[in-house]
Amino acid sequence: MSSSAPRERVATPAELDRLELAIRRLLEAYRGIDRRARAAEKRVRELEAALRDVASGRLDPLALSQRLEVLNEENRRVRQRLDEARGGVRRLLARLQFLEGER
Repeated sequence: MSSSAPRERVATPAELDRLELAIRRLLEAYRGIDRRARAAEKRVRELEAALRDVASGRLDPLALSQRLEVLNEENRRVRQRLDEARGGVRRLLARLQFLEGER
């Protein structure tokens, strides 16, 4: 007697490994997309709030622009001071290494 019912195909371990890998990759991609979507939604809320503040007159765009210029200049000066300080630290380190070598 032959059975007309289709035989079930059993997946091999290699096929199961490939399937598992594909699912893991899909889940990683989904998590990345979800993170980016959440960040974008947060940014949209922040921008909408800022737009409401500007439209209502609570924030003055000209004052914000001027403040941004001041902060950018301050940032430039701080970065310059940090670069100078790094140079000083490098010189001190070189001197210490020299002195240790003299011992």
